[in-house]
Amino acid sequence: MARLILFNKPFGVVCQFSTDGLHSTLKDYIHIPDVYATGRLDTDSEGLLLLTDDGRLQHRLSDPRYQKAKTYWVQVEGVASEATLILLRQGLDLGDFTTLPAQARVISEPSDLWPRTPPIRFRKTVPTSWLEITLNEGKNRQVRRMTAKVGLPALRLIRCRIGEWSLGKLQPGEWRETA
Repeated sequence: MARLILFNKPFGVVCQFSTDGLHSTLKDYIHIPDVYATGRLDTDSEGLLLLTDDGRLQHRLSDPRYQKAKTYWVQVEGVASEATLILLRQGLDLGDFTTLPAQARVISEPSDLWPRTPPIRFRKTVPTSWLEITLNEGKNRQVRRMTAKVGLPALRLIRCRIGEWSLGKLQPGEWRETA
């Protein structure tokens, strides 16, 4: 029976088990032999990461042909207008590729959100807001590049859902096995 692990990756952790000498890795949190990440989150992103010990399942969860929808909470510098949300929803030309249409909406700061260590930069004169963005693809730094393209640089990025799996009550560094 395949194992599937849901892990809340903290800020600053590299999505690999081998050390790079600079950052914490999955090895510092997950002590289960022969499990591997089914995708990646950048070191400066947080949230849901799936791991499995089944190569076929890993392939199916990470292969672009079978992409599961991924939902992110994004704290941005600035306030999104409806016109900005429309741009995010219709797909953006990022130079090296054009994104597929996405779902995007303004949300309140998630109520059960943990503090980030280190905290994001705070500027008195620049407001921040939260967006929820759902993609059906997942290119390198895509959400950050999308929000920057529309003039809303990402300050904090948290993946909260992949397909039918969500963070739930997992705190940073915690994991749980699911069926």
